[in-house]
Amino acid sequence: MSAREILEICLVLVLAVAWYLSYTAARLDRLHTRAEGAVSALDANLVRRAEASLELANSGVLDPASSMLLAAAASDALERTTEHVGADLLDGQHFGRREDVESQLTEALAATMTVDVRAGLAADDGPAGDAWERVLAAGRRAQYARNFLNQAVRDVRRVRRKGVVRVFHLAGYAALPDFVEFDDALPGDPAP
Repeated sequence: MSAREILEICLVLVLAVAWYLSYTAARLDRLHTRAEGAVSALDANLVRRAEASLELANSGVLDPASSMLLAAAASDALERTTEHVGADLLDGQHFGRREDVESQLTEALAATMTVDVRAGLAADDGPAGDAWERVLAAGRRAQYARNFLNQAVRDVRRVRRKGVVRVFHLAGYAALPDFVEFDDALPGDPAP
């Protein structure tokens, strides 16, 4: 082999490695963007769930104790959400440490939405029935969004564990996203 052929082979190898590193960095960036989008979608659906829960609590269909319990949990969830308005919503992609208040709202919904109350709301064509339907719809979308987010986090972490990503620092200074785990079961749904 001549020196020119060796140089050409080295150049092809360098270009292949550069392409691979660029491709991996771009893929990792897309995965981080997907995780950020999933956090935003989850946040929006949880806000909708809390707003509909608060409307349901104020509808007059529930007994006073149940109304107060549900209103307090929904208000706490909304307050925790609005604390980050104007700030970094992602809180370093850690969901703003909201898991506890969202689980408490789920528990309040489970405690107040008994079988009889759910049956009455299902038959109600008024605002309370509409609020209940919005709670269920937002709750289901939040479940899907949380699952999508956790899959995106799993993908980011899998790629970031690769040696080439760590050696060449392809993740830059992006925070490692966390899984979001809280109780998001809907009243009346069978336990998983």
